[in-house]
Amino acid sequence: MNLLKALATVSGMTLLSRILGFARDFVIARAFGAGMLTDAFFVAFKLPNLLRRLFAEGAFAQAFVPILGEYKNKQGEVEAKRLVDHVATLLFLILLVVTLIGMAAAPLLVYISAPGFVANADKFALTVALTRVTFPYILFMSLVALAGGILNTWSRFAVPAFTPVLLNLTFIGMALFAAPWFNPPVMVLGWAVFAGGALQLAFQIPHLRRIGMLPRFSINWKDEGVRRILRLMGPAVLGVSVAQVSLLINTVFASFLGTGSVSWLYYADRLMEFPSGMLGAALGTILLPSLAKYHASGKFDDFSKLLDWGLRLTLLLAAPAALALAIIAVPLIATLFYHGAFSSDDVFKTRDALVAYSLGLLGLILIKVLAPGFYARQNVRTPVKIALVSLLVTQLLNLVLISWLKHAGLALSIGLAACLNATLLYRGLRRHGIYAPQPGWAAFYAKLTTAMLVMGVTLWFACGDAVDWLRWGLLERLAHLSIVVSLGAVAYLATLWITGFRLRDFKRHAAD
Repeated sequence: MNLLKALATVSGMTLLSRILGFARDFVIARAFGAGMLTDAFFVAFKLPNLLRRLFAEGAFAQAFVPILGEYKNKQGEVEAKRLVDHVATLLFLILLVVTLIGMAAAPLLVYISAPGFVANADKFALTVALTRVTFPYILFMSLVALAGGILNTWSRFAVPAFTPVLLNLTFIGMALFAAPWFNPPVMVLGWAVFAGGALQLAFQIPHLRRIGMLPRFSINWKDEGVRRILRLMGPAVLGVSVAQVSLLINTVFASFLGTGSVSWLYYADRLMEFPSGMLGAALGTILLPSLAKYHASGKFDDFSKLLDWGLRLTLLLAAPAALALAIIAVPLIATLFYHGAFSSDDVFKTRDALVAYSLGLLGLILIKVLAPGFYARQNVRTPVKIALVSLLVTQLLNLVLISWLKHAGLALSIGLAACLNATLLYRGLRRHGIYAPQPGWAAFYAKLTTAMLVMGVTLWFACGDAVDWLRWGLLERLAHLSIVVSLGAVAYLATLWITGFRLRDFKRHAAD
């Protein structure tokens, strides 16, 4: 499979999911507003969603995919299938117990996660009911992550990439058409989570059957592959938790700043997630299975060359995205959010946070490319140690920057710490001889810098005065933003073409 084509597929599906995510938020806000009902749902959905991020999509994938790739390459598909059976059975049993305990302990969980709700008996009871409905989501999504890891190892990237779209479609459909059938109507959102999780799992089952990897129930508590995955998951959970803890601490800091600080950071983060998800998460997804296969096969030169390809592609796509976000921050924010109660001051305060985030966007995306270099070698501890250092640096920077830059200082601290994280990962890969840069980097940097300068100047003049973006209506903003983005893209791509870049130069096939 052509990895460049796979990247385009995964990125496109991620973009579709993010767009539908905005549509989902719009539908929920329009149907239920912002009050007791939505407060209850967001709290109820928070815990299973957090567990999904920690275990299903984070730690489990990092531990499972490299070992599955090793089994497939060294021991063949029969042994790989046996590993899948044992892992799936153990995962299902553990998660079933966790789900049942979570549903039974819903009142305690709500009391811990939202103690302020206790004063309102109706609100507390509604949150408990929603928590019980949404908690099976962690069971569904962990099995979805298992299926996605298998399909990615077999280079079937499109199916796992499209799967998250189904949850947003379920939310939108049920909120629009099924709410009157529930009492209270907001319960429809809880059942949308349940149905969306089940639908995502059901969607992947035929594809697993097609490659002969649909798990069957088979218990083997002593399977060495299962034990290795569990040993890797421990530090992986810690590593994934670091990012969540960092965001939580930043929210705590922001809560002591002026009113609106948390919201400004939220809206800026939503915009930053577009390039971060489309490029970083997508590149990490397609790189990890091939890197794991090269490591298992002892093809260390191919391993290094694939990392080099990933780094060049990251710089080629992420560096201009970061620059563009900083330059067209006001046009983007005004077009998307400057409506109703969102004031002009909110636009500029969100702009400050987005510009600060953009300074570290390249580092955030590079982490997604560099860390798989360790995960593929079943070395989870090194990225975790580096993540802990970055967490400490983030909080130190918060203390320094918050008094000077307020909420933007919190965004900047995350970005600068991400750059440090990426630098330490790169240094570790070089120092241990895992990665050696291929020839031509000096010329690559020169051409990339030239293209970014041309794009930056084009965007700067095309944007015009920020005040105009606040004066125009929505249709005018959309039209002007389309022109600005098109001009910037044409300027960047044309300069790359003139300096000698060709798309065929970046074609690369996945490991066999």
